[in-house]
Amino acid sequence: MIALPKNFETYPEARKAGFLRMKALKDQGQRVVGVFCSFVPTELIYAAGAIPIGLCAFTEEPIPAAEAHLPRNLCPLIKASYGFALTDTCPYFYFSDFIIGETTCDGKRKMFELLDEIKPTYVMQLPPSKVAPHALESWKAEMVRLRRQLEEFYGIEITDEAIREAIRRKNHERDVMLRFMELGKLNPAALSGYEIGTRLDASAFSFDLEERCNEIEARTREVLESWEKNVKGTESRRPRLLVTGCPNTGVRDKIIKAVEEMGADVVCFDACNGLRDKLRKVDETKPVMDALAEKYLDITCSVMSPNPQRLTDIGDMIDQYEVDGVIEIILQACHTYNIEAYEVKRYVTEQKGKAYLCLETDYSQADKGQIATRLGAFLEMLG
Repeated sequence: MIALPKNFETYPEARKAGFLRMKALKDQGQRVVGVFCSFVPTELIYAAGAIPIGLCAFTEEPIPAAEAHLPRNLCPLIKASYGFALTDTCPYFYFSDFIIGETTCDGKRKMFELLDEIKPTYVMQLPPSKVAPHALESWKAEMVRLRRQLEEFYGIEITDEAIREAIRRKNHERDVMLRFMELGKLNPAALSGYEIGTRLDASAFSFDLEERCNEIEARTREVLESWEKNVKGTESRRPRLLVTGCPNTGVRDKIIKAVEEMGADVVCFDACNGLRDKLRKVDETKPVMDALAEKYLDITCSVMSPNPQRLTDIGDMIDQYEVDGVIEIILQACHTYNIEAYEVKRYVTEQKGKAYLCLETDYSQADKGQIATRLGAFLEMLG
């Protein structure tokens, strides 16, 4: 039996429930691997008989504890994630067997060194460019190393057949999630962007992959049937927005919810918790390690240089989702997205002829009023 944290009784009830749920899984012998990023090939984790669990944190609560070790001028996602680990207040980190990190940004790269002192942390070395010579070969080698790491850690053999089955299941999940997010193409909007985001986040903590897919499929059918019965054929004057940039979960209330309450519809998300890793699937006809390397190197994160496919994808989303304006969210000290925002703005305004707003923020509520003012002005400009 695995013990609960010493200060368990001081936790809020919702957090206690999370700990007890994870403890029940671990007591049943379930393997759990913590991950931070969509570049990590979760198919290998499933093929090892484990479940991957996301560890990115989206609240300012643990940041003061993290700032005892980390600089204040650092991405809030990094500080919050480390703070939860440091204080034993995240059930998913606490019950993870080990952690898989990746070199997507300098802040996380160095934070993983400190995290390794708390729990074993394995770091994948991501090539900085997908077009560089040997980039794909190098990334495939990282996939093979991770496969061996999982085998050694758990004392098992991961077969190609198990990986192929995991690929099939994950591709099905991508299809299901994509169909749900494509509800945003309906005009007038079928549901709020706030619900799209929160429901997808909640589904990530349904640890049974089939159960997760069934829940999202049921909600997709429900929304579509309601739209066809009650909304189809009506007109809406609400501006349709695409949100791009950094992960937006930690600022969803003060940006996504706020702009929708002002009269807009967020219909599309180009982010790692949105469409970005769901647009392209793993090729099921190729050797498994080749197919995984190709798919996971093709994610359009701003850490890749150059990164033209992101602009192409944004352009396609603008057209397919009938977008009127684009909001880019930059988390404090995220240099790659902050610099790439110039290219995104130029592309959106000059080539697509759409309005663009860039918001740099963190998890605090200090700038809530300022953001509301800028969002209001942006919507006025859209008419």
